[in-house]
Amino acid sequence: MRTSRVWEILKKFKETCRFRGWKTSESEDWVEVDRKYHNFLLTRNIHPSSFRNIAQNRKCVVREGLSYRVVEASYMAWVFTETPPESLLNLFLANPEFSKRVALYDLSPFTEGRNTCVKLNFTDSAVFQEFENFLEKEFRVKIEEYANPKPNLEDCTLAETL
Repeated sequence: MRTSRVWEILKKFKETCRFRGWKTSESEDWVEVDRKYHNFLLTRNIHPSSFRNIAQNRKCVVREGLSYRVVEASYMAWVFTETPPESLLNLFLANPEFSKRVALYDLSPFTEGRNTCVKLNFTDSAVFQEFENFLEKEFRVKIEEYANPKPNLEDCTLAETL
């Protein structure tokens, strides 16, 4: 149920993007603006090594008719339906390259009935900014910054606001 609710949010968001003139896909979760792909990856959880490999690889699948092509994603947004593990947050915060092109959104509080989303977004992506505005306007979600945006590998936890 959690995942399907977030899929519906992404589907509605892509409709909003199309109204802005941005290119989207019916079956994949990406938005193209000025030849830059902003890829949304919806997951419950992921192992940090898998996250690192996917974030470094930067691949995005684009369907063209009956065939597909692989493009480089300029930006990636990881949308979590469960709180990401501390080790993944440590990895994200310890790698400055990730913060330029990767955003993390923890929607688990929202899927549990609280109108809160915790984010780590240091990108300059207009699409991700619009996603945050969309969550606030359409779903009355309060976007909270991650409590400790500096890497602290001793104690790195994801804050949750009740």
